[in-house]
Amino acid sequence: MTAPYTDDAEIERVARGLLDRTLPKAEWTHAAHFAATLWLMRHRADLDLPAALPGIIRSYNEAAGGRNTDSEGYHETITQASIRAARAFLAARSDNEPLHATVAALMASPLGRPNWILAHWSRERLFSVEARRGWVEPDLQALAF
Repeated sequence: MTAPYTDDAEIERVARGLLDRTLPKAEWTHAAHFAATLWLMRHRADLDLPAALPGIIRSYNEAAGGRNTDSEGYHETITQASIRAARAFLAARSDNEPLHATVAALMASPLGRPNWILAHWSRERLFSVEARRGWVEPDLQALAF
């Protein structure tokens, strides 16, 4: 697999594009979700990500022409699980490692597969309105982080 980003400046551009709602929608990929989250963890310690990221993503979705409804757009359980996954992954890496290398390693791990979360939640539970609107505990396998 090719690394999604070749330097930290690319990741910063994605994260800042998310924050200021200018990132092109086509660039808001699975890798970009994790890259932006990791960048925010490293460079925006002032943000309480579990509390702040939902609003950031909702605003971005709307600015990019999307909607946040019971069937599309922002998803609370996926976001909160992904924050936990990213935080655990980052904690296991060296503070001196370039962020693009961290993102590449994450994307080469099981978390790099967009369906990684289905090892923990059944489709029915994960894609329920309840899970989209709020945190729902896994029904298949507990998170290790």
